[in-house]
Amino acid sequence: MSEFEQELQGWFAGRLPGDWFSGPPEVKADREEILVVGTLADVSMPEGTSAEGLAAARSGRIQEHREETREARMRIADEAQMRYRRRVSWGASCGDMREVFTNVSMPVMTRLRMPGRAVLDTLIDAGVARSRSEALAWCVRLVERHQSEWISELREALGQVEKVRATGPDAE
Repeated sequence: MSEFEQELQGWFAGRLPGDWFSGPPEVKADREEILVVGTLADVSMPEGTSAEGLAAARSGRIQEHREETREARMRIADEAQMRYRRRVSWGASCGDMREVFTNVSMPVMTRLRMPGRAVLDTLIDAGVARSRSEALAWCVRLVERHQSEWISELREALGQVEKVRATGPDAE
């Protein structure tokens, strides 16, 4: 976790009401967005409850939290957005269910040569995506899913680079 994410973790832990979540929230950030996801206490269901019933109860718990905390979350998000100059998105998890309420869908631009465009067009022609933008998002999700270990190693290496830079001659 970067120093910035540690600062965010601390700021949100200090700012959020203590009874919202069963522990400290997960706080992640990129250049445009801060995502705060807290864990809610799991639901108690009678023995023999179906998986569908349990999923509905957990979804209901998350929706209740979303509605009850809306005004306070908006106020906290406004403070964080002023302080950190990033949009704040929210989510909650209950048991094995996780829902993100709000989240930034950021357009990105890329330049592709003909072979790259052909890949995207093939996905469109096959009905996997409706547009090149959607096809590119599909490709990113595929890499994220199948190369998550490599991406994690790369992030760790970048974290080490950040630490070394912070101790360099211009660090002060």
